[in-house]
Amino acid sequence: MTSIDYTQASVWLPLFFFVAMGFAMLSYVVLDGYDLGIGMLLNRASDHDKDMMIASIGPFWDANETWIVLGVGLLLVAFPLAHGPILTELYLPVAAMLMGLILRGVSFDFRVKVNIEQKPLWNLLFYVGSLIASVSQGIMIGRLIVGFDSGILGWGFSLLVGICLPAGYILLGSTWLILKTEGSLQQQSFRWAKTSLWLTGFGVTLVSAATPYFSPEIMHKWFSWPQIFWLSPIPIATAILFFLANHFICALEKGSSKREWLPFACVVAIFWLAFFGIAYSIFPYVIIGKMTLWQAAAATESLWFIFWGAIVVLPTILGYTLFSYRIFKGKASVLTYY
Repeated sequence: MTSIDYTQASVWLPLFFFVAMGFAMLSYVVLDGYDLGIGMLLNRASDHDKDMMIASIGPFWDANETWIVLGVGLLLVAFPLAHGPILTELYLPVAAMLMGLILRGVSFDFRVKVNIEQKPLWNLLFYVGSLIASVSQGIMIGRLIVGFDSGILGWGFSLLVGICLPAGYILLGSTWLILKTEGSLQQQSFRWAKTSLWLTGFGVTLVSAATPYFSPEIMHKWFSWPQIFWLSPIPIATAILFFLANHFICALEKGSSKREWLPFACVVAIFWLAFFGIAYSIFPYVIIGKMTLWQAAAATESLWFIFWGAIVVLPTILGYTLFSYRIFKGKASVLTYY
């Protein structure tokens, strides 16, 4: 087997952009995931609580969506040979996701500007847009994992991921509400979090068990020796995090703990581990079994030019994201418009 010389720019530049694209997509899933989750919870709350739920994401949700723009942009400029086939295969779920995100954006603004009797309609549309976007993203992840298998089992797996991902987003959203709200809404968020926690755990287990079935290469990566030994901490740590999240939620609900950030931190860690598992399963492919990241990459000269822009843009986006979360830390306040 020929070894790869990672000191060569033609090797490490595509790898850099692969990691950067993955980081951008993970940041989007976690950050926009919690406000998508809150959108899906909106239909279960009282009118007063709905305003507070929107207030908890108001300062962040536009910035959160920046990460998906960055991720897709990196796919386009750094891996142009993969961009077309991927978006062609994902045409329908991408179109549905965009419609859902547009519906969310319109509803977010209109719900506070229309007559009071029309507000429930825009709340409902915000919920519908969040649900459509979340299911579509799950289907897209599923299609990527199965290498765009067009058979009934491939589509069945993709739909399974499409059903499971919204539960994870709802878990993110409910633990975010625990962190950002008080009183009756926070108490309701404890109940939402406990329900969605085990639904998410079931979904992660089911998807993890089904994924190796669709690729002998993924099966070999995870279950051959000694990989199964070195990788075993990932599922073990994930299981521990689920139990810790449940413990922290119950402790907060009973009033025996004041560390309201712990459940959200546990859930974010679960998403990080799940994403690492997917990335490890896919690497070095951009399209599983068809195109590696080096085959899909742009010319080295082009990547060098993009690289200098990326090392400026990435820290800038990360910096203003962290800055906005620092500025608006603490509990959400009642919405006011001038």
